[in-house]
Formats: sequence, structure tokens, C-alpha cells
Amino acid sequence: MKVLDTIDSFRAARAEARGSLGLVPTMGYLHRGHMSLVDRASAENDVVAASIFVNPTQFGPGEDFASYPRDLDRDLKMLEEAGVGLVFTPTPEEMYRPGAETRIDPGPIAALHEGASRPGHFGGVVTVVAKLFHIVKPDRAYFGQKDAQQLAIIRRMARDLDFDLDVVGVPTVREADGLAISSRNIYLDPDQRHAATILWKALDAARSLCRDGVRSCSELKAEMAHIIGEEPLARLDYAAIAHPDTLEDLATVEDGALALLAVQIGKTRLIDNLPLC
Repeated sequence: MKVLDTIDSFRAARAEARGSLGLVPTMGYLHRGHMSLVDRASAENDVVAASIFVNPTQFGPGEDFASYPRDLDRDLKMLEEAGVGLVFTPTPEEMYRPGAETRIDPGPIAALHEGASRPGHFGGVVTVVAKLFHIVKPDRAYFGQKDAQQLAIIRRMARDLDFDLDVVGVPTVREADGLAISSRNIYLDPDQRHAATILWKALDAARSLCRDGVRSCSELKAEMAHIIGEEPLARLDYAAIAHPDTLEDLATVEDGALALLAVQIGKTRLIDNLPLC
């Protein structure tokens, strides 16, 4: 496995790679969710490349950039054991060189849901992902469906800017009690960890109502909000039912509709989603 920390060195290694290449972009502190992306990339490509980069431009003021969990040695061991061929580990100074000012505007979809709660977040995401696409030149790039809005925005960006690659969504990996696996789960103390299962309970309840014939999105959102409200350690940021591609709010459930949640538990903000009927 080659570990490369500059753009030039990675491009040189990429030029030597033969066959199709799948990219797994990460911010490190890898878990089973990340490794499911690696497994999918390995099954569909000749070479797998991963990036480990905590991207400062997608964190807002007061967010957890400085404290975001990092363990590069552990991450590299996991990737090597999984058969990853190339790993890109740039510094912020390498990715955003002095005087860099260009940013990509992800459009109106980025103002919804997560974008409303975290202004500027998706501009930072699509800018760094576009840079990774240019540097790595993958045939396919793999992202988790847990970040449904991010996945939709990256797919649109790749289409609108004519990137010659496939953006592949990989199903959310969950703990046995339903909690979506996330690097931020490490912030939760035992009581908060138990409380965090309320997201899955609320999403599952909405799905059950939908399967029982409820099509009113206001009713489904009210049920999710009610369930979240029963957990004293949880504070609801938003509950939404949205179109899977545009992320626009729906009045009535359509095929592929997503239930979306963002919930604050202690100092930790958790997001999750689930396809409904």
C-alpha cells in the first residue's frame, strides 16, 4: 500500500495504476461504515484508493474541526488489511495552497435541511470532493447513504460539472440497536449512547406508518418529532420527508421518499435517514 501526502506524488502513483480505480473519500477515524465502502470499491474495481482528510472548509464556526477524532496509524492499518492500494493523506495546506480562493457553489439543494442548519457546509464538501476527483481521477467514487443530502449534492455536482465517473451510494451500516455508525458516536457517553437510539426508533416508526398506508408527510414528521421529544437527552433540529434526488420537502409520500432527522444529544449532533415505503 502506498501512502502519499502530496498532490504531485499521488498523481504520479495514480499514473502507474492499471485498470479501474475506485475512490473512497473519508475524514479518517475509520469504522465499519467506511470499510463497507472499501469492500464495495474492492468488489467493483481493480485498484482502490482512499483519502483521509479532515476538511476545514466544511466546518462552521464553533463546530468540531479541532476536536474531530483522528488516528492515522489505526486508519492506515485498517486500509492495508482491506487491500487498499493507494492512500492520499494531504495536509490542509496541501489541499488549499496559499492564495486559493475558488469555491464551488452547490446550488439551492445545499440550502435545505443540513444546509439550513450548517450554512456553507456543502460548499466546503463539494469543493474538496471536486478537488479529489481531479487529483485521483477515479472511475467510481463511493459515499455512504447515511449522508443522504451530501450524496445527492455530490451526484448533482458530478453530473453538472461533467465528471467522467460514477458516484456510488452504499447502504448505511448500523449497530445492532439501529444506531447509524458514525465517527462522532465516540463523543457520546453511555447515557447519551443509549439515548441516541431514539433516531432509529423515530425513523422506523415513520416507515411503519407509511407501510400501513399513511401518506401525509406532516403526519409522519409529527410522529418522528413526538418520539424524539420523549427522550429527555435529545433535542430535535429537524425532521423532514424529502425527495431522494432534490431533497425538497414533500407534502405526500412519493416513491423513494426519505425520512430525515438531525438531533442534538449533549454536544453531539447526529443525522440519519431512512427510505420510507
